[in-house]
Amino acid sequence: MKKIITCLAALATLVMTAQVTTSPYSRIGYGLLNDNASGIQRQMGGVGYAMQNGRAINVKNPASYSQVDSLTFLWDIGVDLSNVWSKENYLKGYNFGGGLDYITSQFRIAKHLGGSFGIVPYSSVGYEYSGLIDGGEEDRTGEGGLLQLYLGAGYEPIKNLSLGFNVSYLFGTISNTSLITSSTITSYERLLQVRDWNLSLGAQYGIDFTPRDRVVLGVTYSPKKSFHGHTWGEVYDTQDAEADTIGYVSLKGRFEQPHTIGAGISYSHDSRWLAELDLTYQKWKDVKYEPLQGFESSNFSFNNRWKVAAGLQFTPNRRGSYVGVMAFRVGGFYNHDYLNIGGNNVRDYGATLGVGLPVPNGKTTINLGFEWRHRTSSPLVMIEEDCLNITLSVNFNELWFWKNKIR
Repeated sequence: MKKIITCLAALATLVMTAQVTTSPYSRIGYGLLNDNASGIQRQMGGVGYAMQNGRAINVKNPASYSQVDSLTFLWDIGVDLSNVWSKENYLKGYNFGGGLDYITSQFRIAKHLGGSFGIVPYSSVGYEYSGLIDGGEEDRTGEGGLLQLYLGAGYEPIKNLSLGFNVSYLFGTISNTSLITSSTITSYERLLQVRDWNLSLGAQYGIDFTPRDRVVLGVTYSPKKSFHGHTWGEVYDTQDAEADTIGYVSLKGRFEQPHTIGAGISYSHDSRWLAELDLTYQKWKDVKYEPLQGFESSNFSFNNRWKVAAGLQFTPNRRGSYVGVMAFRVGGFYNHDYLNIGGNNVRDYGATLGVGLPVPNGKTTINLGFEWRHRTSSPLVMIEEDCLNITLSVNFNELWFWKNKIR
């Protein structure tokens, strides 16, 4: 057990240091949020609440773990590369980012009982821009984010009904720095450090209309709770030998995460077609978040977040030629984000497509996807971003529990 914990901690550090986000919108709040979508799910618009697949890991709904193949041990590793084109009035910019996105695993515990563990991002922060101020120049940078090191299980107590949970250790540090250059150089850094736990519950119910047609209903829920950890500010002046620490306070009772509800419905036909529609709702408007005076802008608030996503997957012939066993995917989404800056709500929408490439003579699959995303604000357009993400994930499917017969 100690070796597993040590390995997961090392992998978490790798995921944290590898992630690179490039958006000024990540400066606000906890940054840009992640919905625990795997590479396969991102290629389908980010759906997953009603997805059941014994050969793919679905962290979005832990109830799906109960469907794991009895002979396999799964690993799913995803990376992300992004190009961001931004525009503000007549100014244009270009940034490149990406890195290791997530690492997950799934395995069978007992009949109708499956488990999963891994590391997935909760939020990410990354930006760098500058501007002129009275008597000098200001450079703003931000980095970091929050990660979830999770352990979960899914169980099918009766036929067609699955229940599951994920328990997560939530951790990470967000750094927002303002460097002011005038007659002297002064650095103002605000840090938010989280060391907390998180919980996600899920359920799925399948309905077989015919031997070839199946509908699955899925729901998830995460409760509202206060974050644990600390936040503080550090001021460093070139005339001072050491930085001054200001406002070191606990997050408890001052910073919270909201109630989160997810619901989806999927339809599959003959193991060839899979279609799903998902809705995510997060009640951010009621959560507490106290900006650190002098280190963080107070010209923002939180709105309730909702997201609609839809996806489609087509596999021509699972027993045919190589092209026949390839999985072709397409999807789209609209996200009304939780960030409100000066009365302007941030929103983004996009389209996705991808393909699953089976490795010959095995069950491992390489998933290559493309995602276009447009992010802006309304009613006043502040910064417009167009982002092209290239996602690559490898779904390792190994027969760990198969015993060869000796003749």
